[in-house]
Amino acid sequence: MASENKPTALVTGGSRGIGAGIVRHLLSAGYDVAVNGRRDAVEVQDTMEALAGPEHRVTYCRADISVDADRVSLIDQVRNHFGRLDLLVNNAGITSPGRKDILEADTDSFDIVMTTNLRGPFFLTQLAARWMIEQRQADPTRRLSIVNISSISAEVASTNRGDYCMAKAGLGMATRLWAVRLAEFDIPVYEIRPGIIASDMTTPVKAKYDKLIAEGLTLEPRWGTPSDIGRAVAMLARGDLPYATGQVLTMDGGLMMPRL
Repeated sequence: MASENKPTALVTGGSRGIGAGIVRHLLSAGYDVAVNGRRDAVEVQDTMEALAGPEHRVTYCRADISVDADRVSLIDQVRNHFGRLDLLVNNAGITSPGRKDILEADTDSFDIVMTTNLRGPFFLTQLAARWMIEQRQADPTRRLSIVNISSISAEVASTNRGDYCMAKAGLGMATRLWAVRLAEFDIPVYEIRPGIIASDMTTPVKAKYDKLIAEGLTLEPRWGTPSDIGRAVAMLARGDLPYATGQVLTMDGGLMMPRL
């Protein structure tokens, strides 16, 4: 079990890419962290060992957030290992399979993306929120929060990733809904919308975006990094952005800034 005074975070999709960046910064901020992923524990052993230094408490919780029973199991794993949950970071997600034009999109791919990127985090938040409310009632001084990792695709239309864009837009509304519902319990809910972030998900389009960034796509002439997003999550977790529940942090290097 975790120390009574040490907060615990659950980061879905936390063993790679943006998720791993978030985990590293939360560990530095003093959190115990439950790292969730779909892969077998053996496959992420090296990553977990690299994250878990002598002063850090990390555990890997295998679960597929798109599966109802797995979401319940995930919360149970965190409860059994740490006994508390102070921060939920809904980060896990998949890209659009095959990146098909919407004229060629199929229902199977649509359902997979929607189930993983929208239904999964929505109902995981429901489970986490119920537990957080119990904790709030037991300890009114505890800092509790939820952060959704979305995408600028919630606003920017990509016709070869329609399902992905729609899921991220839906996650934006989910952020608002949960912010409204949990306000009475003093549980803020935030959304971070990353832009072009260097990760395994964006590796297939690296050459495309290298060229676009060089041509001025972003005001800051570089790719974003998982560490950029991790620093923002840690800031929110610490309560460094008060009086702002339901707000969206767009972290895109200025990509969406209107220009003439």
